[in-house]
Amino acid sequence: MRAERRRRGDLVAVIVIAVLVLAGATVLWRTSPAAGTTSGTATTPITAPAGASRVPAAFAEAWRAPSASTSAPVVAGPAAVTADSSTVVGHDARTGAERWRYSRDVPLCTAAAGFPDADAGTGRVLALYQGPTGWCSELTALRPATGERATASNPDMRTGTRLLSDGSFVVATGPDYLEVWRSDLVRTLEYGAVPTPVQVGVQPRTGCTYGSTALMAGRLGVIERCPDEDRDRITVVKPDGAEAEKPEVQFSVPLPAAGATVVALSAERVAVALPNPPRLLVLDQAGAQVALTALDVPDPDVTGAGGPPAGPAAVSADDQHVYWWTGTHTVALGVGDLAPVWTVPGTLGPAVPYGGGLLVPVAGGLAQLDRQRGAALRTIPVQRADRTGPVRLAAIGEVLLEQRGAEVVALRPAS
Repeated sequence: MRAERRRRGDLVAVIVIAVLVLAGATVLWRTSPAAGTTSGTATTPITAPAGASRVPAAFAEAWRAPSASTSAPVVAGPAAVTADSSTVVGHDARTGAERWRYSRDVPLCTAAAGFPDADAGTGRVLALYQGPTGWCSELTALRPATGERATASNPDMRTGTRLLSDGSFVVATGPDYLEVWRSDLVRTLEYGAVPTPVQVGVQPRTGCTYGSTALMAGRLGVIERCPDEDRDRITVVKPDGAEAEKPEVQFSVPLPAAGATVVALSAERVAVALPNPPRLLVLDQAGAQVALTALDVPDPDVTGAGGPPAGPAAVSADDQHVYWWTGTHTVALGVGDLAPVWTVPGTLGPAVPYGGGLLVPVAGGLAQLDRQRGAALRTIPVQRADRTGPVRLAAIGEVLLEQRGAEVVALRPAS
């Protein structure tokens, strides 16, 4: 049987279809996140520096790098990470040498470390970029030792969002909406004004705005300011309920004042700072008052007028204490009961453990504190020019990182 004869019009149609498919593929490529991405991974994995055996008598500056997209130094696995403009960089903490780079042709909203148990303890670097709508909606998780992409997702966060981690989960903050993710970036909680709700009427309150947020010990705390309420309320939510769209609220209670800040959470307690006068309210698992303690800090620190930048409370922690920087003072809270233990005035940020000691940034250097009493043992000089603004610390091995405004500065023992 003779083969069917092809007509000239059929050939033209095939060519037109092929051209359209190719053009469509080209448009999709050029408008996809991959088209505007530059990813340079490490040829050999980064290794972390050895830990400090003691607190040295002096520190020397090792390197510095711009990091305007972070508010505190980012330590992820073995890497010191900076984030600036549209680029996230993984550094060798000892030298500052760039070992990997991830860059996009869109603005970077923020970057943070998360999920330290992923990949045998190396964790993830989370890079959140603006999407086509202007929201922070393109999230990529990178392996910190190499900078390789691990996974990605598309959240719905406004600009100004901060990423907070408790080790198991990460929350993205916002003025009226929060999202929580697990290590594979699957959303485990939507709270507040959900941008594209699947179910209607499942959020506990509507029209509320959020003053501060904290994620600790597998619990999410948020200060809510709701219509028809003249006081703030504290709400504690499970970050991983049965359904992401249906928040599982552990408790939500009105507070005695407006202008509150949620400072910390433990497995059984919640600590909230109240202004006028400054005091720390501690609640139990049901939201009942356990303690109310006066704080020896200026009232503007607690109200936010002259205290730390707006957003989550500036805290760090070790196995004994949570260290909260109010804006002028550092307050240590017991890690379990969240009761105030000591207060140190004249600080520039929270304290961090280093070399078996405890360091806190102060004007002119780093004060080494007695961990149990908060007494200053000595001050190690550090040159910061005339900077008196916030200084956030993080340690990676023997290297101490300082976030000073839009820059990260690395210090190494000089003796």
